[in-house]
Amino acid sequence: MSRSVKLVIAVAALVFVGVLVYSSLRLGQVKVEVCIEFKGRPGCGTAAAPTEEEALRTAADNACALIASGMTESIACSRTPPRSVRRLSQ
Repeated sequence: MSRSVKLVIAVAALVFVGVLVYSSLRLGQVKVEVCIEFKGRPGCGTAAAPTEEEALRTAADNACALIASGMTESIACSRTPPRSVRRLSQ
């Protein structure tokens, strides 16, 4: 393998790693905590995402994972309005 090919491969690898690090650091722009009460059971979940909507949905899913059992209950729980929502960071 020639020296120029090795250089191109090294630069491509560095760019790839840079993009991975950049996108990973950008991922958690909005962090929220969502608390839900489902069938009398309370649960809270936190999540971080690029948008508030994604963070809210993921935090609700995390809360429901703790208090719902089975797929049917998990779906019903995720449709339950949150008892409280708290923004942890921007």
